[in-house]
Amino acid sequence: MDRYNWTRVAEEKLNDRVHRRMIHTPAMTIAKIRLTEGAIVPLHSHVNEQVTMLESGSLRFEMNGEEIVLEAGDALVIPPHVPHLVEALEDSMATDLFTPRREDWITGDDSYLRSASTSRA
Repeated sequence: MDRYNWTRVAEEKLNDRVHRRMIHTPAMTIAKIRLTEGAIVPLHSHVNEQVTMLESGSLRFEMNGEEIVLEAGDALVIPPHVPHLVEALEDSMATDLFTPRREDWITGDDSYLRSASTSRA
């Protein structure tokens, strides 16, 4: 059994507007993602099923040709391989669950997050 305290998990700065803390198990990744207002996570997809649970703030997702706005307390399930974009409408904190675990995050092959910007261009 492993025990973690989120306040002791190192926060990684991906860019000026997106920060994360991660825990990896053999089968899943759990991440606390902090986005400041205006942050854009560019359109991307991955092999992982994702569940985003919004703790605070407001996030706009573009997925499958539709726009979904999450408010604090909402959860969204994103199936594997579905392209999605995220925009922080205000300062936000989300917990993301991924299965299988995010091998690309472990190896650092996540440049789309590191180049996230405040522009949708």
